Amino acid sequence: MRPTRIAFAIVTALIVFLAGGSPEAQQATKVPRVGFLNPVDRSAPHFEAFRQGLADLGYVEGHNIAIEPRFAEGQYERFPDLLAELVRLNLDIIAVTGAVTARAAKKAVKNIPIVFAVVVDPVADNVVANLERPGGNLTGTTSFDPQQAKKQLELLKEAIPGFKRVALLGDQGVSEALIKASEAEAQAMGLQTLRLRVAAPNPDLEGAFAVFRQEHADALLILEEPVVGVHAKRIAELAARDRLPTIFAPSRVGAGGLLAYGTSQVESIRRMAVYVDKVLKGANPGELPVERVTPYELIVNLNTARDIGITMPPEVLKRADRVIQ
Repeated sequence: MRPTRIAFAIVTALIVFLAGGSPEAQQATKVPRVGFLNPVDRSAPHFEAFRQGLADLGYVEGHNIAIEPRFAEGQYERFPDLLAELVRLNLDIIAVTGAVTARAAKKAVKNIPIVFAVVVDPVADNVVANLERPGGNLTGTTSFDPQQAKKQLELLKEAIPGFKRVALLGDQGVSEALIKASEAEAQAMGLQTLRLRVAAPNPDLEGAFAVFRQEHADALLILEEPVVGVHAKRIAELAARDRLPTIFAPSRVGAGGLLAYGTSQVESIRRMAVYVDKVLKGANPGELPVERVTPYELIVNLNTARDIGITMPPEVLKRADRVIQ
C-alpha cells in the first residue's frame, strides 16, 4: 500500500473513532434526557434535591445527562400542557412530585417511564395498583408515615401550654387521606379538631384564618400538600400576625413557621433519583417496588417563638436537628 493511502486510511479511522465509530457506539454515548415536573415553584427544595440525587450517582448535567424542569406554580390546570410539552421533547424518563402531578402524568404519558416522589399513599391516590409490583410505566418513592401526624401533635402539646384545639389546613385538590389521618390522630389524643381545605390557584387564606380565630384554634398543622406548600410563606405570616403556633413539614422550614417536623421530602426525592438511574439502565418501572423513605427532621424556629410569645421547652430543643435563631 502506498504511503499516501496508508496515511489516508489512518486519518479516516481516526475521524470515525472520534465521531463515535459505529452507529452502535454512537448510540452508547447518547445522553439521556430526563423531564422533571413539580406542582410548586422552583424556590421549593424539590428540584435541587433531585439534581443532587443524580449528582450523587455520577450524573453531570450537560455531560452525561440532560434535565428538562417544569414548574406548575400551584396551578394544576397547567399539568396537561406541561406534560404535553415534555412528551414532545422525546425524553427517556419523566420524574414528578406529588400525587396530583403523578395522576396527571399517568393519564397523559403512556410510552415514557415515570418515577414519582412525595405521594402520600400511591395506592389510595390511584397512582399505582400495588406497592410491590406497581405495573404500567410508573414507580417511585413515598415518604408517608402514618405516625407522622401523631408525632407532630405531640410536639405541639409539648410546646403549647393548654393545647386543646388544632386546626388542620390542607388542599382540596388531593385525596383526603392525609387530613383524615391527622384528624383521627388528634381525636385519639383527646384534641378538638377543625379541618379546612383550600383550593388552588388562589386559596382564600384570609377567610381560613378568620375561621381559625372564630373557632379559637390553639395551633395550626399545615399538611404537606401542594397548594398550602405554594403559599407556605403567606400562611406563616398570617399565623404570626394572629400569634397562632404552626407546625409545617420540613420542606417548608423556610416559610417561617414555629415548628417543622416529619419525614424528609428532600430525602424521598433524592431516592427518586436512584429509581431514575435504575430505569435508565434498563429496569422496568412496573416491576420496581415503591420504596418507603422515612428519615425524620425536627426544626425549631426560635425567632418565630419569640414573635408569638412561645417559650420553647428545653427538651424539644435538645431533640431538634436544627434550631433557627
